[in-house]
Amino acid sequence: MTAQEADADPPFERLTILGLGLLGGSVAMAARERGLARTIVGAGRRRGPLDFALENGIVDEAGDVASVSRGADCVVIATPVSSMAGVLREVASDFAPNAIVTDVGSVKAPVVETLPGLLPDGMSFVGSHPMAGSHLKGVENARADLFQGACCVVTPLPDTDPAATARMTRFWTALGSFVLERRPEDHDLHAAWISHAPHAIAFAFASALGVAPLGAGEMVGSGFRDFTRISRSDGELWGDILRANRKALAAPLEAFGRSLSELARAIEEGDLQKVERFLMSARDGLSRLEPGAADVQPEPDGGNPVAKDHPHSNGGAGGGSNKST
Repeated sequence: MTAQEADADPPFERLTILGLGLLGGSVAMAARERGLARTIVGAGRRRGPLDFALENGIVDEAGDVASVSRGADCVVIATPVSSMAGVLREVASDFAPNAIVTDVGSVKAPVVETLPGLLPDGMSFVGSHPMAGSHLKGVENARADLFQGACCVVTPLPDTDPAATARMTRFWTALGSFVLERRPEDHDLHAAWISHAPHAIAFAFASALGVAPLGAGEMVGSGFRDFTRISRSDGELWGDILRANRKALAAPLEAFGRSLSELARAIEEGDLQKVERFLMSARDGLSRLEPGAADVQPEPDGGNPVAKDHPHSNGGAGGGSNKST
């Protein structure tokens, strides 16, 4: 769908974004660029960012959650996970009768357990998690291309309206993402390994720098900056994420602790072969998670690998097709 075609007949009349920060602002910018709604409105806690969004054409209207929610037929909740239920409870009755509600939360199980039950009959909730972001925050850093080429995970429940899931899949695809479908609990486990644990580890290392010699900072290079970049992320936001996904986080953090101890022992012992074997095993760990790695299994008789059917290929249930909304 071209922007001109979308302008003539946009898929949504009123797109409301509750939480106009980096992600919410980027959704608004990308949706406007692609003509996905006739009117785009946003809510936030502080007047300054709302004025910025209005002055820069990111939204058509901005205000408190009550004023922007009336008549919304597509709602994106972009608040911290712990705030979502309270926000939705306050305004759900103001949405259009057939509204579709989604979110951008990094944790899905507690969200989908609570939010669908807060909607009046006739409305649908489809959980979403766009795997995109920045260590920067605020609508001032929003970008229309933030979701381009990024994965977005949708987490419908068995009783979720399939038409609503399809519309949300097309919505995120139109914003530039490729879409995967996961059960909420699987999403949380996978996110714990590939997103939440790395952030926690980066925060922990940055905290340990409190006892590093001051002169070390003069030697900082690209490796240090690459590793510590995400430790500059919003502590309030990430505290909320880590708390919400604490059960799924236990396994990767425990595994990392064992792995770090093993490496520390090998280094302390001065055992070069053991250290080298450990470092080579790190490559193997990364290779296991490369795209497509899970689709290949060895033959039972030890022959050539064979590809498994992938649930998201060829337009499968979670397929991120190149269709537009």
